[in-house]
Amino acid sequence: MFFLAYNILSILLLVPVFLFNIYRSVRLGWPLATAERFGLIPRRQLEKIAGRPVIWLHAVSVGEVIAASPLLKALRSRYPGHAIVVSNTTETGRSAAAGLTEIDLCIYFPFDFYPSVHAILRSVKPRIIIIMETEIWPNFCCEAARKNIPLLLANGRISDRSFQRYLKFSWFFRPALRCFSAVCMQSEAGCLRITAIGANPETTKITGNLKNDIPSHQVSGEEREHLRSQYAIPEGCCVLTAGSTRDGEEQFVIAAFKELSAEFSNLFLVLVPRHPERTGDIAALLEKAGLRYQKRTAISDDHLMHNGEALLVDTVGEMMNLYALSDIAFVGGSLVPLGGHNLLEPASVGVPTVFGPHMANFREIEALVLRYGAGIQIHNPKELAESCRALITSAELRGVLGQNGIKLMRDNGGATERHMEVITGYL
Repeated sequence: MFFLAYNILSILLLVPVFLFNIYRSVRLGWPLATAERFGLIPRRQLEKIAGRPVIWLHAVSVGEVIAASPLLKALRSRYPGHAIVVSNTTETGRSAAAGLTEIDLCIYFPFDFYPSVHAILRSVKPRIIIIMETEIWPNFCCEAARKNIPLLLANGRISDRSFQRYLKFSWFFRPALRCFSAVCMQSEAGCLRITAIGANPETTKITGNLKNDIPSHQVSGEEREHLRSQYAIPEGCCVLTAGSTRDGEEQFVIAAFKELSAEFSNLFLVLVPRHPERTGDIAALLEKAGLRYQKRTAISDDHLMHNGEALLVDTVGEMMNLYALSDIAFVGGSLVPLGGHNLLEPASVGVPTVFGPHMANFREIEALVLRYGAGIQIHNPKELAESCRALITSAELRGVLGQNGIKLMRDNGGATERHMEVITGYL
């Protein structure tokens, strides 16, 4: 009865959803990909996976692609004869996935209309479907279960803020959750929350956070300078990278950088917005502040930037390199109430991290970083310059926090293997 009502509603929403997709694609400069969104994959694309059993992994956007990277490497290593298909919802996620050598085919996730879902499952013919984090679509889940395709939720998490909303609509999520063959959650709290919403307790287990399995190493001075040369960053400067910044944060980062630049002549800023389409607005903020900058796509081999300037990154898929070339990292989404972003990315390359108070989406990681002493949490934008100043003036402090981050990564790995144990049971 639920799925019948859901499909009647989806028919009524078909035109509004389609029009919204057109509006969003045009506004953000994304391709429409209308055929794929309705489950129609071109034959030339399907030829890349023809004749092989298919593992399908869905990762909504960039963050999920990065989290899935260790799992994709393990899948490719253990199942070399299988084809790996990755679907994304956003264009930035698609761009990030396209750079991974483990993947045979990248596609867009279909609209959750029955004909779209039926068509894409018939074309791709997956042996198993792995959904990253908490993407729960009733028609997709129901049709996968009806076709006896094992459906796994990987690296599951439910934030403090999302839990109450999910719980309120548990009647909606429960039928879809019961379609999952296994639900792998990051923590005990996540297990309790998702079973309260409707997942089967017998198939729900704690497997840890895949983001803890990001490859980690202390970046050497030689490696750092080599990376800086690729981005035209001057030698011998102190690089502050503000990664995954969100609307409402850049003005604070720019103000802090300008204040610190007046004290330290060798400072350099790298600004990496979470959504590259916002670089025009951020460029206007830099110009208003009187700061010289260069966009990533405009870097040329014969132009070296100078201390006191900024690199504005208008590309995707380079975050790890940018953290690796840094002396200090600020992780965005945390000075505004948006739930934060992944603190383990800079920690994995031994870079000390500064982050704000709004980390609702990454509570476990926040607690780890603070427990290991791998970063500094600030309570308001005014403290950003103060914390960065402490790190700029003390190479020893930077070194201690960086080493603590490496130790954190090494002590808390293993989630990939625990996920693989579950996946292997279905392959």
